Amino acid sequence: MTQQTSGEMRIEKDSLGEIAVPAGHLWGAQTQRSIECFPIGTARFVWRRPVIRAFGILKKSAAIANGELGQLPADKVAMIVKAAQSVIDGDVDEEFPLVVFQTGSGTQSNMNANEVIANLAIRNAGGKLGSKTPINPNDDVNRGQSSNDTFPTAMHIAIVEEISRDLFPAVTQLRDTFERKGRQFDDVVMVGRTHLQDATPVTLQQVFSGWVAQLDEALAAITATLPALYALAIGGTAVGTGINAHPRFGDVTAAKIAAETGHAFISAPNKFAALSAHDAVANTSGAIRTLAGALMKIANDVRWYACGPRAGFNEITIPENEPGSSIMPGKINPTQCEALTMVAVQVFGNDAAVAFAGSQGNFQLNVFKPVMLHNVLESTMLISDACRAFDTFCAKGIEPNRAKIETNLKNSLMLVTALNPHIGYEKSAKIALLAHKEGSSLKEAALNLGFVTEQEFDAWVIPADMTHPLPE
Repeated sequence: MTQQTSGEMRIEKDSLGEIAVPAGHLWGAQTQRSIECFPIGTARFVWRRPVIRAFGILKKSAAIANGELGQLPADKVAMIVKAAQSVIDGDVDEEFPLVVFQTGSGTQSNMNANEVIANLAIRNAGGKLGSKTPINPNDDVNRGQSSNDTFPTAMHIAIVEEISRDLFPAVTQLRDTFERKGRQFDDVVMVGRTHLQDATPVTLQQVFSGWVAQLDEALAAITATLPALYALAIGGTAVGTGINAHPRFGDVTAAKIAAETGHAFISAPNKFAALSAHDAVANTSGAIRTLAGALMKIANDVRWYACGPRAGFNEITIPENEPGSSIMPGKINPTQCEALTMVAVQVFGNDAAVAFAGSQGNFQLNVFKPVMLHNVLESTMLISDACRAFDTFCAKGIEPNRAKIETNLKNSLMLVTALNPHIGYEKSAKIALLAHKEGSSLKEAALNLGFVTEQEFDAWVIPADMTHPLPE
């Protein structure tokens, strides 16, 4: 949303005085000041739905907790809860216009939520927007809170929900496709490759199983970071001491958030770390970056195996989704692989930003919170989208080119490895080197050197038998 400079305005007040706010909007003075003072870039939390939802959940839970703890009367609790529910449900997303690059504590985003919920409650009550009556954004919606503990709380809620809601299902969907493809092609024996050179045979199922295992391990690593994200800063208020909050406010609010989301959120045992360091976010970002590395490897494998169609390996075929060249007719490129690898590169960069930002806590506060949240959510969103696209438009359509696989396998010099247990490494090496030098087959070279008989060669060099250990 761009700043509005025309149309009907209303006057709102904050501690710095009066400021004109677009009359039709629910945000207030502090949000408007942020719009005007931070015209920096275009990046908003526009995968912002998770962030807006997180703030709605937090403010709803805080109001209920304050009511139970005797800090807010029941009528105000009900008004705040109703307004916060509208925020949770996405009814007022257009009222959250702020960019990522604002104050490092996220104060303006916290006040944006406070102002919107307060004005929405006022409007629901038939009051005047900006009047702060009967609901005050600071004294009521923000009761027992500081931006320093609310923003990191919203960070954790948004990240946990998006990983669970979007990332895990998207990656699991791709992982399951690879597992199904592996079972489908467990009879396909192909050239293995190490150092980009021919190696001993593998099955296509074994190739797929490696990809499945990488994704399983990456998902397990991300899952292992979630307990640290369950610990919420709420209750720490300004510096971690809990000043101006009921002593049980953090615990009760965290329990309400857990009930609202279905995730095991708790009040962080040490609020000083929760405000001044965001190691949990950095660890999650690092685990997501590891997942991106696995996806980079998988996408590169797929496009190498599919390279060609006539001058490359061409051992698998992938779907032909769109023309690949504006000058070369009929050219088809591995575009889904390219998109996935570009996403991986972006995630690597995002994680570097998160890691550096996470190192910048000073005394009782880290003031790089918005950029950390922005980058983790972007990484989560990009990987989720890319995995779904790769699965739909590439992975599900992978097929083996059996003729090319058989030709490459038959011509592989590394089949000679099967002779090692029978004639030794040195003689086997001489066979491979002679075949390579003369352009002959392994069998011809072996017979020419007199190291084996034809019957022995045929009995010992069986590619399928080379895809598993020797029998006991």
